[in-house]
Order: sequence, then C-alpha cells, then structure tokens
Amino acid sequence: MSETLHIGPPVTISVEEAAMLLGIGRTVTYRLVLGGELRSVKIGRRRLVVRASVEEYVARLENSA
Repeated sequence: MSETLHIGPPVTISVEEAAMLLGIGRTVTYRLVLGGELRSVKIGRRRLVVRASVEEYVARLENSA
C-alpha cells in the first residue's frame, strides 16, 4: 500500500508572491528584503522570501501601531 505524502504550503515564496500577500509593490518588497525586514534566501539565481517572515513582519507592524 502506498502512503500519500502531505506537503503543506511552501516554506519560501517569490518576492512577487510576498508583495501580493502584503498588498504592496515588488520594488517596496525588494527594499524590505534588502533592509532585512523580510528574511530571504538565495537559491541559484532566485531570491526567495521565507514565508513565515511575511507574517512576522505584519505582526511587528501591528505591535508598533
């Protein structure tokens, strides 16, 4: 019997996907990445945002408001 492998949501997302989740532009999202506000990794030539860091960033914004 074969088991079904359940894989959850991706751990990393593209900068464009992070921008869409945040409702902001790609350029602003790249600034957040370069400024260390959003954690990211580089895999090959791609810069990917750690998905959890998007939620952490929003939580920090909520706490500072």
